[in-house]
Amino acid sequence: MHQDHAAAQAAAQIAAVQDEPHRRLAVAADFYPAHVRDYQRAELYFLRWELARGVLHPKTGSGWWRAINDRLLHDKLAARLLWDAGARSAVPTGVRHWLEFLDRPSPAAWYRAHNRSVVTGYLDSAPLAESELLPERFMMNVTLSRALFTQALIEQPALALGRFGRLGRRIGDPRGHAVRVFLDMRNVFPELYPMHGLTIAQILAEEGRAARVIDYGLILPRLSELYAFAATSLGEPRLTTLIDNGMFSYGDHSVGRAELRPDALSRIMTAATGFSRGRRRNPPGIV
Repeated sequence: MHQDHAAAQAAAQIAAVQDEPHRRLAVAADFYPAHVRDYQRAELYFLRWELARGVLHPKTGSGWWRAINDRLLHDKLAARLLWDAGARSAVPTGVRHWLEFLDRPSPAAWYRAHNRSVVTGYLDSAPLAESELLPERFMMNVTLSRALFTQALIEQPALALGRFGRLGRRIGDPRGHAVRVFLDMRNVFPELYPMHGLTIAQILAEEGRAARVIDYGLILPRLSELYAFAATSLGEPRLTTLIDNGMFSYGDHSVGRAELRPDALSRIMTAATGFSRGRRRNPPGIV
């Protein structure tokens, strides 16, 4: 099968679920053949959250969130068609990563495939992000930073957890249940779309304690290093343009900058993991 044929078939399958967002769940799950079925857990968990928020609804949902999910599904479906046909040559990078995962499955291979598709979606859909409300753009940045952090748990555990790095591969495995702690957005954001009348400060005031420690104590102090690591791992140097002076900036260079201030427990976590502040510049509000 030729890549163009696979791409066309993938596009047709995605078009078939545009008006029925819950069918995306079955399409996403059907990608995984028996030998890698356990890897679907993390992806489907997050997809269910998107469906619960309603962001994938064709009329009342978000064009941006649909575009990201479309990119992920497209790369996966094209890869599965090519894999079934035994075709391996001249494929785009996102599809190639999924083929490599199907050929040689591992947590690291899954994250490279998944996150490359997601990052490509982010970069290609930047104009759509600008039309979203500010809290939604903030959510986009938090979601991406968590996806890259969980990848680092597997590939660079010392970067993610410092002196506790030996735990990274166990808790970051997409086949396990522990990774949900990092992917669970219910403890950070309301299941509401669009978030009219809400400010970033109001949302953060309701953030769960575990979510706050992850975001403020683990991810934000390492943000520049995480994005640099992922840019190299995924072969996408443009990824580093999505942060500005140590703070995420996708969709808006000021998004969340003034509101993100770590509490005492988050500072303790940063210190406990042994992250050296001298390795990066401190953005406003992050000390």
